[in-house]
Amino acid sequence: MTIDHFQLSDKVCLVTGASSGLGVHFANVLADEGAIVVLAARRADKLSAVVESIRDKGGRASAVTMDVSSPDSVSAAFAAIKEEHACLDVLINNAGVADDPKSFLDTNEEDWNWVVETNLNGAWRVAKAATELMVEGGRDGSIVNIGSIYGLHTGVMKVAYNVSKAGVVQLTKSMAMELCRKNIRVNALCPGWFLTDINSDYFASESGQRYVRGIPARRLGQMEDLTAPLLLLASSHAGSYMNGTCITVDGGMVESPI
Repeated sequence: MTIDHFQLSDKVCLVTGASSGLGVHFANVLADEGAIVVLAARRADKLSAVVESIRDKGGRASAVTMDVSSPDSVSAAFAAIKEEHACLDVLINNAGVADDPKSFLDTNEEDWNWVVETNLNGAWRVAKAATELMVEGGRDGSIVNIGSIYGLHTGVMKVAYNVSKAGVVQLTKSMAMELCRKNIRVNALCPGWFLTDINSDYFASESGQRYVRGIPARRLGQMEDLTAPLLLLASSHAGSYMNGTCITVDGGMVESPI
């Protein structure tokens, strides 16, 4: 009998930041593999559209409003998830923000707090709530924190973002060492540059094209490039012996010679 190592049939999977970008792709990938997907984000209208699209394809999906920077919002969202599903098997901890490019000296308290509160504190807040629900349900779990190559390799004009994503990497490693005894695996997926609606104008420009030529793969990432890595980390069949790792999907950027 052939085993589908990536299948997630009937697994309850939460995706944060699921109203746009990578989060939408992740939610669709999980639903396509048979998961019961809970989409979370601040924008209820956007979530509804994604849920409807998944259901139209035969997938199972629902939505819960969640602002990861608000403890009360996170608590309320997890109470709703517990009431509807009783348990949680997989968390894709994806919610995040990025400020406009800004030098270290021009970065103020408001800039710093906005990025760090969402990307790092929010990731911790959601991961903790998810872990508590997994432990309470007595289920094996998988948590995939969405990091960035800028958590592993620095860049200029984005100090708050870099620090927040470096924190996500260390959060992943610390959680992994403690939670493995509770049968919860914790790993990080660290994307490089992917073409999105937000950056498409820049990468169509001469400057953007010059930047792309500097990537060893000579192209931007496409959403499908993240599908197999995500499933590898989420699936207890494929990734059962993976814990505390950070997978980069970046066309070789982190390993580029200096």
